[in-house]
Amino acid sequence: MHRVTASLALLTLLILPLRAQAPLDKAAQQWVESTFKKATLEQLVGQMIFAPLNSTYLSSDTDQYEALVKLVHESHIGGLIAFGGTEPMPSVMLNNTYGPVILGQPLELASLFNRLQSISPLPLLTTSDFEWGVAMRVAGATKFPRAMAFGAAGDPQLAYEAGRIVGLESRAIGVHVDFGPVADVNNNPRNPVINIRSFGEDPARVGGLVNGWVKGLQESGMLATLKHFPGHGDTDVDSHLGLPIVAHPRERLDAVELPPFRGGMAAGAAGVMVAHMEMPAVDPEKRPATFSPVVIGDLLRGQMKFGGLIYSDSMKMAAITRMASPGEAAVKAVQAGIDVVLDSPDSAAAATAIVEAVKANTIPRAQIERSVRRILEAKARLGLHRTRTVNLDAAPVTLGGRKHEAVAQMVSDRAITLIKDERAMVPLATPRTGSVMYLSVLDYPSGWRIAAPSRTLIPELRSRWAATEAFEISDRTTASELDLVRTLAAKYDAVVAGIFVRASSGSGRLDLAPQLEQFLKDMARATERRQQPFVSVLFGNPYTAMGMPEAPAVMLTYDFSDGAERAAVKALAAEIAIGGKLPIALPGMFPLGHGLTRPAAAP
Repeated sequence: MHRVTASLALLTLLILPLRAQAPLDKAAQQWVESTFKKATLEQLVGQMIFAPLNSTYLSSDTDQYEALVKLVHESHIGGLIAFGGTEPMPSVMLNNTYGPVILGQPLELASLFNRLQSISPLPLLTTSDFEWGVAMRVAGATKFPRAMAFGAAGDPQLAYEAGRIVGLESRAIGVHVDFGPVADVNNNPRNPVINIRSFGEDPARVGGLVNGWVKGLQESGMLATLKHFPGHGDTDVDSHLGLPIVAHPRERLDAVELPPFRGGMAAGAAGVMVAHMEMPAVDPEKRPATFSPVVIGDLLRGQMKFGGLIYSDSMKMAAITRMASPGEAAVKAVQAGIDVVLDSPDSAAAATAIVEAVKANTIPRAQIERSVRRILEAKARLGLHRTRTVNLDAAPVTLGGRKHEAVAQMVSDRAITLIKDERAMVPLATPRTGSVMYLSVLDYPSGWRIAAPSRTLIPELRSRWAATEAFEISDRTTASELDLVRTLAAKYDAVVAGIFVRASSGSGRLDLAPQLEQFLKDMARATERRQQPFVSVLFGNPYTAMGMPEAPAVMLTYDFSDGAERAAVKALAAEIAIGGKLPIALPGMFPLGHGLTRPAAAP
C-alpha cells in the first residue's frame, strides 16, 4: 500500500498544470538545448515521425516488437500513437457479422510504453485518440459519452471535469497527448464521420465546451490537441474514404468553423491536428489542408498566431494514400508546415524521404529545427527529461473507479433529450406489473463487438418491468420476421424501441434500412389505433429522427454506451428529470435548443 501511495505522490508531482507556451525552467531549457545541439539531421527528422502501435499485450520476443525497436533505433522516431487492438477475421460474404476491433488493456499499454521508453535514446511523446475517454481505446477506463451528449447537457463545467479525468487516467498509463477535443461544428446532417463526435452546431457553445475540455486535460498534466482544423463539420465525405471539400466563403469560415478552435487556443491548447480536406476559400490551389502552406502557415500560424505543435491526421487515410506514397506524403506535409507526421503507412520511408528532401534543399533545415524544438519543448514541459516511465502498480488506483464513473453517468443522464411526446407517454405510465416489448433496432448487425447494443438496456428494463421481452431486428431481418414482430406487438402493454444508427469512420453508412423505417411507421400507426404506448430511444446518430416523423415519442442519447442505455431507462421510469436540449437542428422538425422537460418522480 505504501508503494502505491508513494507512486501516486510521484504521479501528482509530475502531472502539474500545463500551459501550452509556459516558459521552461532552467534545467528543461538546458536539456532542450543540449539535446538539440547533439542531434544529427536523421535524429532531428525522426523526432517528427510518430508511429502506431496497439495497446494489446505484446511480447518483447516478437517480430512486431522488434519492428518498433528498429523504428526507435534506426529511424529515431519521436513518438507513438496508441490504438486499441484488432484480431484477424474471416473475409466472407453474405453473413459476415464479425468485428475485428477490440479494446486494448491499460497495463499492457503502459508496459509496452515503459519498455520502449527504456530503450529509446530520447523520451518518446506518446499519444492517442481519447475523444470520449481512455475507454475509447483501452478497457477498464472511464467511458464518457460522445461529445454531442455534452452539447445536449450544455454545461462547460462537465466538459472541464471530463477532460480532467481523461488527463489523469491517460498519464497514469503513460499517455501524454490526447487527440481531442473535437472542435468541429457539425451542421451537416449528412456528415458521415463527425456527427456525435462534435459538441454541436452552435459555434459559441461548441467553443465554450472545447475551452472547458482543454482546461481540464491540461490542468491534469496532459496535452490537448484541437481537431480537425480548419473544421470538418460541414462535409458529406468521410476522409477515411475520400477527400472532403468545404466550399464556403471565408466570412462563413470565420463565423462558424474557426471560433471553436479559437476557444481552445484561448484555453492554452498545446496542439492542433490538421484535417485531410480542401477549403478553396483559404487555399485557392485546392490542396488538402495537410499539404497546404496557406492553411497551416498563413492561417493557423500567421493569422491565428498558434505557436504549439501541429499534427497531421492519420496518414493512412484514403484521402492521402490515394494522392501520394508514404514518403511523398510526409514530405508534402512537412513542406506545408506540419510538425508531426502521424501514423504513416511506412514510418521508416517517411523519415528517409524527409531527410532526402532536406539534403536536396526542398525542405529548409531551419524548418525542421523549428518543428523539433517545439517537440522537445513539449517533452520538457511534461517532465519527460526527468522521468519517462510510469509505475504499473499505481495505474489501477487512478484508472476507472466509481467516482469517475459517476461523472460520466451524470453527463449521460443530463443529455437525455425528449424531442417529441405526442401522446404524453414519457415517462412510461405502464404499471411495473405490465408487459413491455423491447425492440433493439440496428442499422446493421456487424461491427458491434465492443459495444453490443442493448446489453444494459434490456436488464435495466427488466429490473423495472419484469415482463419485458426483447427482440432484435436489423437490415437482415426478413419480411416474414418483421410481420411476426408486428403481430406479437399487440399483446404487450407498451412498446419501446431502442434504435442504433452509427456514423462510423470508414463505413460509408449513415441510415436505417428503408424496410426498418417502414416498419417503425407501421408500428406508430398500429400503436396509435390500439392506444398503446410506443417510445423510440435513439442511440448514436440523432439525425435518424428525421427519417421517422410518424414516431409519437422520441428521446435522444447521442451515444452508444452502457451509461446512455442506463440513462434512457431511468428517464422512462421517471427516476431522473429530462432536460437535455438539442445541440443541433433537425431540419424540417425542430430547431437548435429544442427539448421537452419532464420532472423526476417524487422519491
